[in-house]
Amino acid sequence: MRDAPGAAPRAAAGARLLRAANFDRDAPDLARALIGATLLVEGVGGVIVETEAYTPDDPASHSHGGPTERNRAMFGPPGHAYVYRSYGMHWCLNFVCREAGHGAAVLIRALEPTHGLDRMRTRRGVAEERLLCAGPGRLAQALGITREHDGLRLDRAPFRLLAAPEPVAVLTGPRIGIRKAVERPWRFALAGSRHLSRPLRDGRDDV
Repeated sequence: MRDAPGAAPRAAAGARLLRAANFDRDAPDLARALIGATLLVEGVGGVIVETEAYTPDDPASHSHGGPTERNRAMFGPPGHAYVYRSYGMHWCLNFVCREAGHGAAVLIRALEPTHGLDRMRTRRGVAEERLLCAGPGRLAQALGITREHDGLRLDRAPFRLLAAPEPVAVLTGPRIGIRKAVERPWRFALAGSRHLSRPLRDGRDDV
């Protein structure tokens, strides 16, 4: 069956695995490159369709004030997970980038579910596919992400990351809910995807 317009690419058999070295790059570059990649946690996941970039010179970033017990993993080596709880309710999954000690990461905001949908529906308590991973809190719940994943390597179990099998059209725009700083166009989204956490209106092409 042919994918509908704007659908995320499906992970192809033999797709290239992403290794820790692939994350040693600036956060906006990584956030853009992750669109279309496939993220699996114990076999459950899908295609990344929305990300946001955060750097230590950004007042909106957890790393802006330096290392703490909470954000320690964000300063770790590239290619590790940084997991935190938002507003005391929802876990959020980030991919650490740049060199150790730098303090940059990419927030994974939304997936198009492709693997383990029954497990996602059980964890989320909803049946609608579009609502399973549309938003960082929903995504973490659907994939079973908790504080136990904080600091783990992304190129080892339970994680599995596959590069996008083909180039995709990406839109960029302002991040969501940023009030601490002049906003930067560091939200990246798959053009035409219906699985975004929120529509990206007036986004510019970033192919």
